[in-house]
Amino acid sequence: MKNCTGFNHLAEGKNVYIVDTTLRDGEQTAGVVFANNEKMYIAKLLDEIGVDQIEAGIPIMGGDEAEAIKTITKLGLKASIMGWNRASIKDLEASVNCGVDAVAISIPTSDIHIKYKLQSSREKVLESMVKAVEFAAKHGLYISANAEDASRSDEVFLVEFATAAKQAGANRLRYCDTVGILDPLEIHQRIKSLREKVDIDIEMHTHDDFGMASANAIAGLQAGARFIGVTVNGLGERAGNAALEEFVMALKYVLKKDITYNTSKLKETCEYVSHASGRVLPIWKAVVGANMFAHESGIHADGALKNPITYEVFDPMEIGLERQIVIGKHSGTAAIVKKYMEFGFVIDESVATHILTKVRTLAVNLKRPLFEKELMYLYEEVLKEQENQNAI
Repeated sequence: MKNCTGFNHLAEGKNVYIVDTTLRDGEQTAGVVFANNEKMYIAKLLDEIGVDQIEAGIPIMGGDEAEAIKTITKLGLKASIMGWNRASIKDLEASVNCGVDAVAISIPTSDIHIKYKLQSSREKVLESMVKAVEFAAKHGLYISANAEDASRSDEVFLVEFATAAKQAGANRLRYCDTVGILDPLEIHQRIKSLREKVDIDIEMHTHDDFGMASANAIAGLQAGARFIGVTVNGLGERAGNAALEEFVMALKYVLKKDITYNTSKLKETCEYVSHASGRVLPIWKAVVGANMFAHESGIHADGALKNPITYEVFDPMEIGLERQIVIGKHSGTAAIVKKYMEFGFVIDESVATHILTKVRTLAVNLKRPLFEKELMYLYEEVLKEQENQNAI
């Protein structure tokens, strides 16, 4: 088993830690299964990015799951390797056997879950959690006490839960917005209040049911949480989780933080996870989608050609993408001139205007931008028209 002292030491010196749960919560996406070799490669890619902790799976499942986790713990990665558990000694024994250096101990804290799912009581929830945390602490593990459905939990009980978890030996509390029901302003208020009442590190684990997972994660960070749970491509149950690539780039460019994460690996990682999960990466996907740096609108393309910072917050090379000037219905003459320069042709404004008229007509008929071959045909067509006019 890895010694978790190093991770505990790190937790004293950084303002933010990324906890990636692609291999656990991401794989819990309905219909998604990672092969063991895919799990290994994803773990390596996450480590190359510099993710601080990788939640590698659920050891109590046994079989391939346990074998994959054991293999990941032996890869020599810099990241801490975490196993997910219910508040059960048996679950934790399986994690210990897999050699992880950290455990997530998860149990519901909302009355909705306690009553209908567990058919239990708040008192029994606290008792189970404390026993599990104490067992993990005796084995020298880094411990995250997960408050499932924290966002729909009674706030007084949540304070009691966090206090009991810390006293039992937990290193942090995972605040789970399990059904993505909160907005950033509410998240900020709640996390700030919880941090003021209990001196324990908090991890944000936010879901995207209402499209606010990444924003909620950032709001939690600004309120005092230091650990942020994410998945590659926002993969996860139902609408998914906060996306690793979105959070990393927002951390750098929205919050203006100095980061050590290797952003050049983001596109490769996102594309690999897309392939392994069988989930298409939309071209409009924030940060890594193919359209992120594609410009068609005349005004936008003209600005991007004059100076990319007019419509691009960061250089596409930073994450492994390329700038594209797309020629279609909404293009302008500046883009036309630039595109034909790439082909080796210098055209004047009048020719560009003539070509643009044809481009727009063809783009509407085809219902898409034009391919390079089609642009060449239009150029040849315009040249012939000019020759015919000159011959008259």
